[in-house]
Amino acid sequence: MSSTPEVYLDAASSERLHPAARDTLAAALERGYADPRRLHRAGRDARLLLDNARAVVADALGVRADEVGFTASGTDAVHRGLLGLTTATGRDGIVHSAVEHSAVLHAAAWRPSPATASVGVDARGRVDLAALAAAAGRPGVGAVALQAANQEVGTLQPVDEAEVPDGVPLLVDAAAAVGHVPLPRRWSVLTASAHKWGGPAGVGVLVVRRGTRWTQPFPGDDGLEELGGFPNVPAALAAAAALQAVLAEREEVAARQFRQVETIRAVAAALPDTEVVGDPEARLPHLVTFSCLYVGGDEIVDELARRGFGVASGSACTASTLEPSHVLAAMGALTHGNVRVSLTRETTDEQVAAFGAALGEAVGAIRARAGL
Repeated sequence: MSSTPEVYLDAASSERLHPAARDTLAAALERGYADPRRLHRAGRDARLLLDNARAVVADALGVRADEVGFTASGTDAVHRGLLGLTTATGRDGIVHSAVEHSAVLHAAAWRPSPATASVGVDARGRVDLAALAAAAGRPGVGAVALQAANQEVGTLQPVDEAEVPDGVPLLVDAAAAVGHVPLPRRWSVLTASAHKWGGPAGVGVLVVRRGTRWTQPFPGDDGLEELGGFPNVPAALAAAAALQAVLAEREEVAARQFRQVETIRAVAAALPDTEVVGDPEARLPHLVTFSCLYVGGDEIVDELARRGFGVASGSACTASTLEPSHVLAAMGALTHGNVRVSLTRETTDEQVAAFGAALGEAVGAIRARAGL
């Protein structure tokens, strides 16, 4: 095992806490401990901080502050967002792409409906827009879910080109996209997760545009002010500070990461019997996924860890389902021997070059042991 510090290349799972978030969190812990619903001074302080967090997030996303709510996670935001739409419309059918995050799939399965439909994608992971429009027009559809970008392969979805019938709201899961690329403009509900952009874990964002029919689907009061109980005021403020900082540097960081990922894509594509998946251009700047024949994804992850690089295997079977990646399966891609590399905002060109060399060594070593 390498004795050098690990080079973390799994930002798509969770980004390191941004310095702006760290500083804000420390300060907010001193003032944001009280119940923001109380009228005493400590409560008013907490309310001021929470309102400030909501205003900063709203400004960053180009929406109104009263359209923003904080949830316990991105998954919680998706569940509340989707099920709140179907509850309000009285139609349980949810149309979604076949490559949505599992949070969407679970919400769609929670209230079974014959109108619920999974829409296929092409080999790059882009949704079939004609099929999406046809499915969305069926009776009983209460919402459509289409992600801004895929969390496993990085492909951007053509959200603004999607044709959704009047009266059928569109939820956009933007968790993988926020802080990395400009967001779609056409949506009714948008969800995100702070730890994906360098904010604290345990903070999700649920944005419901004014005029959208949405009702709290779980026990509790309606509205976005109090979702899921007592708010974590310091974490919400830290998430807002991180988002503001990340967006200020987004173009510069994204340009560097896009170039660095091009290097990794070329290295991976040059390996024998290896396929780079996802759209090569319309993609997240910091993420690349590739599949290697005759090699297990977990084996590559382990070999790279021995060489000092922390990556993820997008096709590894999960302990709960024992099934390969539904995203790769929907794309018709190899679902084993798959590795996802996602750069942090601090990844250097030297680290990318070293990773490229280590990748070739790792795959070669595994295949050599197998006699290939």
